[in-house]
Amino acid sequence: MEENTEMSSNPFRNAGNWTENDGEGDGEYKGEYQSTSFNEYDGRYQQTDGFRQGSIASEGSSFVCEGEGGGGCKIDEFQAAWNVTNAIQGMFIVSLPFAVLHGGYWAIVAMVGIAHICCYTGKVLVQCLYEPDPTTGQMVRVRDSYVAIAKVCFGPKLGARAVSIAQLIELLMTCILYVVVCGDLLAGTYPQGSFDSRSWMLFIGIFLLPMGFLKSLKMVSTLSFWCTMSHIVINAVILGYCLLQIGDWGWSKVRFSIDMENFPISLGVIVFSYTSQIFLPTLEGNMTDRSKFNWMLDWSHIAAAVFKAGFGYICFLTFQNDTQQVITNNLHSQGFKGMVNFFLVIKAILSYPLPYYAACELLERNFFRGPPKTKFPTIWNLDGELKVWGLGFRVGVIVSTILMAIFIPHFSILMGFIGSFTGTMLSFIWPCYFHIKIKGHLLDQKEIAKDYLIIGLGVLFGVIGIYDSGNALINAFEIGLPF
Repeated sequence: MEENTEMSSNPFRNAGNWTENDGEGDGEYKGEYQSTSFNEYDGRYQQTDGFRQGSIASEGSSFVCEGEGGGGCKIDEFQAAWNVTNAIQGMFIVSLPFAVLHGGYWAIVAMVGIAHICCYTGKVLVQCLYEPDPTTGQMVRVRDSYVAIAKVCFGPKLGARAVSIAQLIELLMTCILYVVVCGDLLAGTYPQGSFDSRSWMLFIGIFLLPMGFLKSLKMVSTLSFWCTMSHIVINAVILGYCLLQIGDWGWSKVRFSIDMENFPISLGVIVFSYTSQIFLPTLEGNMTDRSKFNWMLDWSHIAAAVFKAGFGYICFLTFQNDTQQVITNNLHSQGFKGMVNFFLVIKAILSYPLPYYAACELLERNFFRGPPKTKFPTIWNLDGELKVWGLGFRVGVIVSTILMAIFIPHFSILMGFIGSFTGTMLSFIWPCYFHIKIKGHLLDQKEIAKDYLIIGLGVLFGVIGIYDSGNALINAFEIGLPF
């Protein structure tokens, strides 16, 4: 009787008509509601410090972040808001003034408008986790992840593969961006030195190679809070410096016209900076009061929009047409710039393990679990240690990200390309498509029209952004480094 009372008073309890089919977390909707605890998620995805920390944490997975899954530590709405804020106000904010350089006031409008769209798509995505109980009429959680929703809409195999591929691309590209930004920061700190940006990337690789030995992120995760704190201090220092230069601000330098050649790249950068949808189902599932999820998402995105628009605008007014891809390289004092860049490099190195480990887990999940599940054997010994060739595989992933960073050493253009590619799919197109597919019979014409409008914008931003940023990458690669 007590259990029934709890069920009626808490419609967000993990109860639903979900039954497993194959022992890998796959399931299908049966039509009977029963108490179910989703202890094995098929598509876990966490973000820490603004970047992606993910895992396919189901059978055979060793990567389960604290606070995830059934029985994990619950969080309140303020802790959830902190996680989302970290996710969408991370290190890549240093490139937003460069977006204003190319997009003018339209880039600032985009920072606010895309925040609104991503907030909306985050809400509708979480709505797709729930179905009404035919007996009580209350909403119960019958799905647990982005992948689970995709399986309903795209099919069990295609859905998992589509999301996994998009997730893997974004994770690996994020790793590459960390290496690129380290090279840019160090080259900007020592412009007269004998090391160019590519040389600094190779140097940074020395500190990244030991991460191939990582078996868990527990130690690294303890540093995430302090990484975030240091970044907040750095942002405050940069804004303080800009405010001291208010007398020299170039108010007339911000354009109202649209640069159609470079503005799509700016849109990609902005979309990438707001990508958080893929981890929201896990985050919502771990909230103590899930009814406050929408409130949490609203305020975290409002704060992000205000801060990003203000940061990008103020920094551009200060440095105007000299604004560089990484804004800290505009600081005039060599010592001051060196100090800020040094802490940003340390922060980037400490942030690299999160997406790297998640990418390795995703690859292992799909290729290295042993027959008959996969063609290749597991990379782990029975005692939990890495096999020699498994260590080589993990180090090879690190080396591949370093080499890619060396071949594509243009931070903002690369980020615009990723945002236009995976960002629009994960944040714009797929959530609205899922909403129409799963909840379409419950939506009115206005809501359906809004979903189709966002899908159309996502396709438009994606196609134009991929084309323009792809051409910019090709041109930049032919010209070489900008110093």
